Amino acid sequence: MRRIAGLAAVLAMALLAFPVIVGAQQAAQVAQTKRPLPPQTPAARYAALRDTLNQNTVTVISGNPNGTYLYLAYDMSAVLDDGNDLRVLPVIGKGGYQNVMDVLHLRGVDLCITQSNIMTYLKKTGEMGPNIENRLAFITRLYNEEMHVLAGPGINSVQELHGKKVNFSDVGSGTQFSTRLIFELLGIKATEINVGQADGFQMVKSGEIAATVLIAGKPTGSFAKFKLEPGMRLLPVPYTEVLEQDYFPARLTSEDYPSLIPKGSSVETVAVASVLASYNWPRDTDRYRRVATFIEAFFTKFPEFQKPARHAKWREANINTALKGWKRFPAAEEWLAKNPQQRATAASVAIDPGMVRAQAAKAAPNDPAAQERLFKEFMEWARSQGKR
Repeated sequence: MRRIAGLAAVLAMALLAFPVIVGAQQAAQVAQTKRPLPPQTPAARYAALRDTLNQNTVTVISGNPNGTYLYLAYDMSAVLDDGNDLRVLPVIGKGGYQNVMDVLHLRGVDLCITQSNIMTYLKKTGEMGPNIENRLAFITRLYNEEMHVLAGPGINSVQELHGKKVNFSDVGSGTQFSTRLIFELLGIKATEINVGQADGFQMVKSGEIAATVLIAGKPTGSFAKFKLEPGMRLLPVPYTEVLEQDYFPARLTSEDYPSLIPKGSSVETVAVASVLASYNWPRDTDRYRRVATFIEAFFTKFPEFQKPARHAKWREANINTALKGWKRFPAAEEWLAKNPQQRATAASVAIDPGMVRAQAAKAAPNDPAAQERLFKEFMEWARSQGKR
């Protein structure tokens, strides 16, 4: 009995002590959780920073300093880059054709600026593979790129470049690509060379070549620096009926190039639309997520691009515009559908009916009916672009 009584006493004391023991253990656990975590090692902090940067960075391949692409890519970085959730990295590229090749094939290239006529060309030739319209998607139409043709002595019209040596700018550039197409449509067979615009100017000046061509948003960095030498002139480029599918009438003025065009004068030319495009990534990929993140920021902050601090060409851009022959990147289409009240329209870009009529008259001389058709078709197109 004594042994049983002793065991009962020990058990009672243990039961009384149990809450104290448990409480002490819980207190120790709480104290342990409240202890500061050991600081991350420099290697761990570096790894975390590297992962964050890679997850939130998109690259935009643009063009060289002679044109407008690089300025717009920089503006995208200046407006959208917040250093944490999104970083926009402008990359110098060749332009136009090469940019599309890079966005389709190079690792790490997310977006590109190119020309809208490239879709028609690639569908026709198939040189970048079948179903290009399903692999290359546009995000938004940007602005018009005007054709600049600076010729030397004795050349008074673009048709006189037939059989002459002409600079088509850098290999792979949008200028090379579109000049080839435009000259072919106009029946001009020139001997092509490929150098930068500064070298092209010097070669025109020396008489080594007949002309240098640049297709870029006016005023361009290179042509704005040029001054006419004796016998030099900017050639007009006629807007003929064969150009109406992919090109538009345009005008270069003395305000654009005071060193190349006499005050109060202008030179008629043609233009092609530029476009921001991407590889059409599947939805369940990290690359799709990055592009979608860019689109959300770009469309939401789009009015910032049309303020005076940014390149003047932004005022021609219109995120609501469709592009013939192109499909829009799904995230862009969905943003527009969800934000109908925020669908930005281009700032007012004056369309001069007189210029359009003059170009139509040159495109179809002695055919008033064709002239009227061209005029109406272009004005209707202009209205569809959000221009008034």
